[in-house]
Amino acid sequence: MSSSEGSKLWGGRFVGDTDPIMEKFNASIDYDKRMWAADIQGSKAYVKALEKSGLVTRREMEQILQGLDKLSEEWSKGVFEIKAGDEDIHTANERRLKELIGEAAGKIHTGRSRNDQVVTDMRLWMREAISTLSGDVVQLIGTMVERAAVEMDVLFPGYTHMQRAQPIRWSHWILSHTAALWRDAEKLEEIRRHANVLPLGSGAIAGNPFHIDRELLRTELQFDSISINSMDATGQRDFVAEFLFWASLCATHLSKLAEDLIIYSTKEFSFVTLSDAYSTGSSLMPQKKNPDSLELIRSKAGRIFGRCAGFLMTMKGLPSTYNKDLQEDKEAMFECYDTMHAVLQVTTGVMSTLKINRSAMEAALSPDMLATDLAYYLVRKGMPFREAHSCSGKAVFLAESRNVPLNQLTAEDLQTVSPLFSSDVSAVWDYTSSVEQYSAPGGTARNSVTAQVEHFRAWLKTRRA
Repeated sequence: MSSSEGSKLWGGRFVGDTDPIMEKFNASIDYDKRMWAADIQGSKAYVKALEKSGLVTRREMEQILQGLDKLSEEWSKGVFEIKAGDEDIHTANERRLKELIGEAAGKIHTGRSRNDQVVTDMRLWMREAISTLSGDVVQLIGTMVERAAVEMDVLFPGYTHMQRAQPIRWSHWILSHTAALWRDAEKLEEIRRHANVLPLGSGAIAGNPFHIDRELLRTELQFDSISINSMDATGQRDFVAEFLFWASLCATHLSKLAEDLIIYSTKEFSFVTLSDAYSTGSSLMPQKKNPDSLELIRSKAGRIFGRCAGFLMTMKGLPSTYNKDLQEDKEAMFECYDTMHAVLQVTTGVMSTLKINRSAMEAALSPDMLATDLAYYLVRKGMPFREAHSCSGKAVFLAESRNVPLNQLTAEDLQTVSPLFSSDVSAVWDYTSSVEQYSAPGGTARNSVTAQVEHFRAWLKTRRA
């Protein structure tokens, strides 16, 4: 048996070398080395459980802990040397531990399988990743909420089907996207709870035969609870799938925000101007200012969707417990984390530096957007809404047939549509009055938007405490 074969954690019953192409195909060290800190953290806890069970002496435990500290130092300084035969982070760390402290290192894996070791590492890594992403989402929400508070009095068109619909506050639009991100933040905390379950002590599939104190492991590693079934613990990746779906949904929300801003930044709209820090020019057309930051935010959603769908396809065909297919989980998890971390930070930058063109926003308001208000005028006079809606439609048709704006129809003109119209209809043609009527919770009136701001501010205080 070759020396490289004998050094593998699984090498004992194999004769001859692995095909070098297979060796490379099988290895995950190039990407799972990101979990070096989690792997060392898990091993430190496990050796303490081994010592409590009498499987290592106190002296051996101290040797192993000191060796693991040295490993951590080498990784932190960037001097840890990955060698041929280090197929994954677990093999690399154990190989180096043996070089540092000798034979005692061979006891660290007693009763432990890479099956429960890797999923422990992943859960520890994801816990930290979620903390970082939660901070990113909170920062973005905070930026959007404060912008909404400052620009409360700016009105502009709200759109449905990309057609001008009703006047709204610009702040109401900002907070519509904030609400989606708030849900994302809440979901992320739920995924953290699902990820924070201890699988260590499950062995390969059957459990641990050495009376390992899993409660000690749970406490040492600060997990909320202990996995209920060893086969499920080593073979399921629900927490990864949930994380990938979370990233897909959050990326959808950010893509939608980006798409709105791309449209609003066109010359045709001219509602907003992106900061130069988040734009690029054209190599051919000197006048161009391209919203590349927003386009990339929009595009990254597709990458994340692909990772999520691909991983679910991998998962759906697997039999019970651990299969090597699950090696696909880490790259998907890492890539989606990296992408979301970048996208959230860039979105915060865009939202904090964006300039609005208030005059263009307000100039885009048009009297036809008050057709619903005209119907509401009749409702307040006692007319059933369906009839009022029809009358308002007739008024719109009358204005169009005369080629005049809706607000240029006289009270006499409107009385041909309904005798309920009188001179006080002129009060309808005021955009500020229009938005102020939507005062029910969740509406675009000043009091409703202020309540939304205060709701999010109160939530942010709980997250920043």
